[in-house]
Amino acid sequence: MRDTNMRTREVALRTWQVRCERQQDGGWLVRPIDQLGTCADRLTERLEHWARAAPERAFLAERAAGGGWQTCTYAETLAAVRALGQAILDRDLSVERPIAILSGNSIAHALLGLAAMHVGVPYAPISPAYSLVATDYARLRHIMGVLTPGLIFADDGAAFAAAIAATKPAGCEIVAARPRAGMTSFADLLARTAGTAVDSAAAKVGPDTIAKFLFTSGSTALPKGVINTQRMLCSNQQMLVETYPVLATEPPVIVDWLPWNHTFGGNHNVGLVLNNGGTLYIDDGRPMPGAIEATVRNLREIAPTVYFNVPKGYEELVPYLTREKPLRETFFSRLKMMFYAGAGLAQPVWDALDALAVQTCGERIVMLTGLGSTETAPFALACSKDYAASGMVGLPVPGVELRLAPVQGKLEGRVRGPNITPGYWRDEPRTRAAFDELGFYKFGDALAFVDEAAPFKGFRFEGRISEDFKLSTGTWVSVGPLRAALIAALTPLVRDLVIAGENRDHVAILAVPDLAACRSLCPDRTAASDAEILADRRVRARIAAALAEQAARATGSSNRVRRALLLAAPPSLDRGEITDKGSLNQRAMLDHRAADVAALYADPPSADVIIVEDHR
Repeated sequence: MRDTNMRTREVALRTWQVRCERQQDGGWLVRPIDQLGTCADRLTERLEHWARAAPERAFLAERAAGGGWQTCTYAETLAAVRALGQAILDRDLSVERPIAILSGNSIAHALLGLAAMHVGVPYAPISPAYSLVATDYARLRHIMGVLTPGLIFADDGAAFAAAIAATKPAGCEIVAARPRAGMTSFADLLARTAGTAVDSAAAKVGPDTIAKFLFTSGSTALPKGVINTQRMLCSNQQMLVETYPVLATEPPVIVDWLPWNHTFGGNHNVGLVLNNGGTLYIDDGRPMPGAIEATVRNLREIAPTVYFNVPKGYEELVPYLTREKPLRETFFSRLKMMFYAGAGLAQPVWDALDALAVQTCGERIVMLTGLGSTETAPFALACSKDYAASGMVGLPVPGVELRLAPVQGKLEGRVRGPNITPGYWRDEPRTRAAFDELGFYKFGDALAFVDEAAPFKGFRFEGRISEDFKLSTGTWVSVGPLRAALIAALTPLVRDLVIAGENRDHVAILAVPDLAACRSLCPDRTAASDAEILADRRVRARIAAALAEQAARATGSSNRVRRALLLAAPPSLDRGEITDKGSLNQRAMLDHRAADVAALYADPPSADVIIVEDHR
């Protein structure tokens, strides 16, 4: 239980009201009372504004080879965007021959993407994993076939050469910041002199112009190319400012690793920095062992004013904030708000951040979240500071209508507004399937009122409807709430888990262990292998006890776990079991771990399976 007596740092955040209408089908229509304000017609209008208003302010910063920060000011950014825009126009690129960016976050990546948008040519930032981690290039080959790009960019030409050679369309130009033979140098594009054609092209860019294509992770099917228009991006930024006025009261400074091929990092975070004249320090870390250290190094040097991450990122960061007083003091010194997305934030992690903030600066820093997707650009629902808690997704923000439609005994969230995609590029069947008969985009997420009598409190997330399944008894298993409860019960020994049991007699789980936490239970076995640690009776007993305690509180077979298996092999990005952001895909894990699922339900079970005693 959170201590409501703790003082929270005051920041400019908005509360808003909604109007709820009950529908004949038993669903609801929820509309914000306030209307959305005027939006820009194209995102680079904001770049032009800040290049005039604050030309010497750093817009982007990244680690240089010598270890310091290399920066690019707003004036430098606009000059580079105009030069690159001329180079793009010279190549006759278009929506039919767009730009594909294969490498990760970098200043060069940002400049090329902004230049493409400025002159009305779409670009597609593509997960580097499809080139560097994948072995068969199946997803990348599919994406190239959908896009038909006229230009492909990569920071390091040598690193991406094999993937490019295996997938590039005929006649496609290859550009690299560090080119190899046969590639065009990015510096050559930057050297162009912008002419009046750049200004003419920019003047033609409007709300319906396609800005970019973002490809979904494709963990259960081949990736879909989500069309992102200028209207989507610009209206989303207006929604953000109206919901979180703190973004406009002082230029935001963020330290961010979230990949730009995802909507959270590439649209939400890059966009809010550009829209509000802030500075983005490109974090070269990741929320995983061996990579979180780079994030910590960056946060020791740069104090963010707002901080965005996925739950896994906060989980990895908390131990460092706990151990290092100077890091805490820098991190919280001017922090106005934190925000998470992508999954539920475990309450112990949330509580730890509250306690660390109070210990360091005498007050909590508000933690916020919401609900969105690649198809919503992504901002659609948001929590107010008074009703933000783990599992809550808030209310539709001004400009967004929310429909709650009855599906399989739940209420599916569906949204309509200027931030919603017109569809999937060159994929009419999946576009039709994504929208209902009233033109609402279907999230596929189940939502529920926190308090139907007080709708201003917002909604809570009830899981992915597509992940729910029936036991052999015909009983529905609601995966989302059960998974959240189990992770809370098994923390810190388990990092994540997937729930099995479709057409079976009972529920079982495949758990991704936290090996460090498991090893802490076996201090006398420092030389033991990971497999030996997972097989240790102390680890197994602790897992079994936690599951038995959870089972004792269960209301029936649909939320009572009978067996568990600790996975020795980590989730695979190559097989779509895990996304770039570190979240698990339930269906992909179950499909690829069919042998493990079979072991869970074998009779008798194998020795690796943990049996949960029924103490009812």
